[in-house]
Amino acid sequence: MLFPVASFGHGLDGACPGDLVPQDVKCPRVQLGQEFPRVAFRGHIRSLPKLMEITRPSLASHGNHKENSPFLNSSEAGKGGDYYDRNLALFEEELDIRPKVSSLLGKLVNYTNLTQGVKEHEEAESTDGSKKKVSKSPSMGTLMGVYLPCMQNIFGVILFLRLTWMVGMAGVLQSFLIVLLCCCCTMLTTISMSAIATNGVVPAGGSYFMISRSLGPEFGGAVGLCFYLGTTFAGAMYILGAIEILLTYIVPQAAIFHPSDAHDASSAMLNNMRVYGTVFLILMAVVVFVGVKYVNKFASLFLACVVISILSIYAGAIKSIFDPPEFPICMLGNRTLSRDQFDVCAKTVVKDNMTVASKLWELFCHSTNLTTEHCDEYFLMNNVSEIAGIPGAASGILIDNLWSNYLEKGEILERAHQPSVDVAGQKNNLHLYVLSDITTSFMVLVGIFFPSVTGIMAGSNRSGDLKDAQKSIPVGTILAIVTTSLVYFSCVLLFGACIEGVVLRDKFGDAVNRNLVVGTLSWPSPWVIVIGSFFSTCGAGLQSLTGAPRLLQAIAKDNIIPFLWIFGHGKANGEPTWALLLTALIAELGILIASLDMVAPILSMFFLMCYLFVNLACAVQTLLRTPNWRPRFKYYHWALSFLGMSICLALMFISSWYYALVAMLIAGMIYKYIEYQGAEKEWGDGIRGLSLSAARYALLRLEEGPPHTKNWRPQLLVLLKLDEDLHVKYPRLLTFASQLKAGKGLTIIGSVIQGNFLETYGEAQAAEQTIKNMMEIEKVKGFCQVVVANKVREGIAHLIQSCGLGGMKHNTVVLGWPYGWRQSEDPRSWKTFIGTVRCTTAAHLALLVPKNVSFYPSNHERYNEGNIDVWWIVHDGGMLMLLPFLLKQHKVWRKCKMRIFTVAQMDDNSIQMKKDLATFLYQLRIEAEVEVVEMHNSDISAYTYERTLMMEQRSQMLRQMRLTKTEREREAQLVKDRHSIARLESLYSDEEDEADPVPENIQMTWTKEKCDAEKRNRGSAVGSFRDLITIKPNQSNVRRMHTAVKLNEVIVNRSHDARLVLLNMPGPPKNTDGDENYMEFLEVLTEGLERVLLVRGGGREVITIYS
Repeated sequence: MLFPVASFGHGLDGACPGDLVPQDVKCPRVQLGQEFPRVAFRGHIRSLPKLMEITRPSLASHGNHKENSPFLNSSEAGKGGDYYDRNLALFEEELDIRPKVSSLLGKLVNYTNLTQGVKEHEEAESTDGSKKKVSKSPSMGTLMGVYLPCMQNIFGVILFLRLTWMVGMAGVLQSFLIVLLCCCCTMLTTISMSAIATNGVVPAGGSYFMISRSLGPEFGGAVGLCFYLGTTFAGAMYILGAIEILLTYIVPQAAIFHPSDAHDASSAMLNNMRVYGTVFLILMAVVVFVGVKYVNKFASLFLACVVISILSIYAGAIKSIFDPPEFPICMLGNRTLSRDQFDVCAKTVVKDNMTVASKLWELFCHSTNLTTEHCDEYFLMNNVSEIAGIPGAASGILIDNLWSNYLEKGEILERAHQPSVDVAGQKNNLHLYVLSDITTSFMVLVGIFFPSVTGIMAGSNRSGDLKDAQKSIPVGTILAIVTTSLVYFSCVLLFGACIEGVVLRDKFGDAVNRNLVVGTLSWPSPWVIVIGSFFSTCGAGLQSLTGAPRLLQAIAKDNIIPFLWIFGHGKANGEPTWALLLTALIAELGILIASLDMVAPILSMFFLMCYLFVNLACAVQTLLRTPNWRPRFKYYHWALSFLGMSICLALMFISSWYYALVAMLIAGMIYKYIEYQGAEKEWGDGIRGLSLSAARYALLRLEEGPPHTKNWRPQLLVLLKLDEDLHVKYPRLLTFASQLKAGKGLTIIGSVIQGNFLETYGEAQAAEQTIKNMMEIEKVKGFCQVVVANKVREGIAHLIQSCGLGGMKHNTVVLGWPYGWRQSEDPRSWKTFIGTVRCTTAAHLALLVPKNVSFYPSNHERYNEGNIDVWWIVHDGGMLMLLPFLLKQHKVWRKCKMRIFTVAQMDDNSIQMKKDLATFLYQLRIEAEVEVVEMHNSDISAYTYERTLMMEQRSQMLRQMRLTKTEREREAQLVKDRHSIARLESLYSDEEDEADPVPENIQMTWTKEKCDAEKRNRGSAVGSFRDLITIKPNQSNVRRMHTAVKLNEVIVNRSHDARLVLLNMPGPPKNTDGDENYMEFLEVLTEGLERVLLVRGGGREVITIYS
């Protein structure tokens, strides 16, 4: 029995690893793939595993795997292969999240062979390999899969029905320019498309998938729908073309509506088009509904019709050199006559040796005899002549057809060099001439011709069926465009060289007895092109009605436009029934327009917009140098993409500026709708990369220096507190932030979780998500940052130091008030608060402390009256002036009035202060009522003294309570172990508040000195309680308390009914022993006020009087 074996990294010659040496066997150099018979190892029979064969560990064993020896032992081998490759032992604990290269390649090897329908490649990748259906491997090559489908889609109705007319109107030179412009547009778009299509696997869905995965869901949805509308209107255009061929050239007698008079012909024709077009649309929709397979079966037949028709044109052009076909044109002077109303091109005919009036005479003179009294004057003055409609390629007619000959609507087709007498004829005889049915210009012709170069996406739509899509799509599409461009250029030249100018300008072939003009040139018969073009237009219409619903289904299944979800469903086999119904209804709108020349510019707009964004996608990806941008197709450049984009934009406005604006408006509305709905799709698109590059550029620019005072705005860092369940404790802080910012500037919401980062990472993620949800509810636009730290104060310090990036850093900290600090025995909350105040001061940041934040208004409330009172006690950079102004921008505070109070001492001139303040506010362009409050020097009241005494007694008492608590814990430790004691912490240091639990295994020696010190501490603690009665308050504290009490009295007296009171926040004491007293001063200062905002500036001016 043979077993495969792998080489052991170093091919050892004549020596083997100790545990693996077979008995009596010398170890030869073993090569990969070599097999040898089973051999007896010491103690057991063993076979070596295959190289690259590894299975994941079970969840139970993950993380607990222990390596007893450097090699695999028998017990591990007996686990049924559930062990790690010893060469990857360093990575064995991560193999479940970071798989081996071999297993990754095993998954991806058949990736491109997946049948790529409208399902995304992400879904296909995530499905388990064992559940995949065995799919038929794609086998289509470049010719059948890309080249021929593109040819079929590009050649269409315009080539047969309008190209000759375009050459006649624009002349050969301008026609060359039109074809060149349109073909350059599609060629440059194809280069961009090839780069995108070869940058990884493109699922079926063509341009929609390319653009949405390159430019994001907003652009993808907008352009996808534009492409869908373009394809749908293309279906309508093909149906109208088929009906025009049917009713004009095949069976004119099938018309239902007939003109009541000679001038009503066009409206009757339009009504016929509407009726027959609707019938054709219903029939085609039924065919598509019954089964797409029938459409696909006939696709080759339709393509054959196109190819035969084009070949017949070339054959006819060659034949015309030596034997031009007989299609005489009747001219009256230099005017072209409509040949379908008479047979003989002469004024008189000889009948029974008598000269009698011809049919032509009867039509112009309204009599059968040769009287001239009622004759048309132009008819009498000019001769009737007959010229060849197809002079042939050797006739030199090309010189006459080089230049343009644009006509107004209703103008008669005239031959330039034909002799004539220029007199006015009768208006009621105009129907006898060949007239121009629409006003023509270069711009109109561009819009009508462009649909004949669309269809370049046919190859990329079939990428799932191609053997090598990344090779076939560029080659096939570019060859198809080159081929079709050559055909168009050669046809323009041949038409100009072979056909008389007035015949070229005759859109419906009235001068050549209602024959299709291009058919007159074809060989062997005009019917070849008539029948061929009819079937090819029918086939193209079916293809459009097949492709458009699938595109809509792909967009609906992406779920980026919620109201389209119904169109993602279909029949059991996946056929998009609802999408087909909508497509038919939209196509019916195009058919009701009924004019091919009116529908063509509409679909030109949609296709041009689609191509514009394909070019944009390629240019953006190239310029951003995205790491994932590695197309196999190397012949692209961002400049080519920009040129293609510019040509698309130019063609849109050249062909029809108002249609271009409407198409852009539709795309813009769809874009904003998807953006508003919040398309939560991450497709690695280029717009994200563009945003990143723009943000980087802007940040580097901001880094150049601090913002000017005129540009200063509060960039907030809001410090949130979370409860035990990770819920936001004071959500009104977020509400206040949203009202202050009104969606402008930077807002960072920060929070600190106490613990070890390695253990609480998941908790931090959950907290971040909770805060983001709350930000969404409170409409706060900004960023969230949760920090894990051993101590809360350290975490806050980290946030204050490190939040933001470059010039986009916070300059203002919003901090919640520590409620209940007086009642709590734990001093951590207020110590953290004061520590944060000190940090912001050290960092030169402004500080906002909203007190009683629960009473602040929600975003749904409105204050229709009331005041925002500003108590400007000390100048702090102008923050107190700016904040109410910013708050009043929000709808909650908009109707509140602003009042500014300032405090005057005894030696101040209060009247002059008020004038100066009013002038200052006027220059600041801030509307506010100004008041100066005089504070008289008064003795310190007994209340102030008593309040200070109570504050200091309480502070001393709490200190002693904490001391006795520490003593009790220490004695419990002594009882537990008399011979050891845990490490002692300093009683009043900051570390005491947030100290880690004392580890039990740390022990210290108990000495006599330490024992004496402990006894002294216990004695002093008991004595301190007795000293509380005899304590005398500190004079500095009495002065501070006096200020707080007096200011509070004044503020409450004036602002007790204010909606919000803003006042300067005094700084914390430099000596940390007075921290608790500082909290008391703040409490006294804000007592009796419902909503207070304490403001502390960052040490710089934030408001200026200059423009």
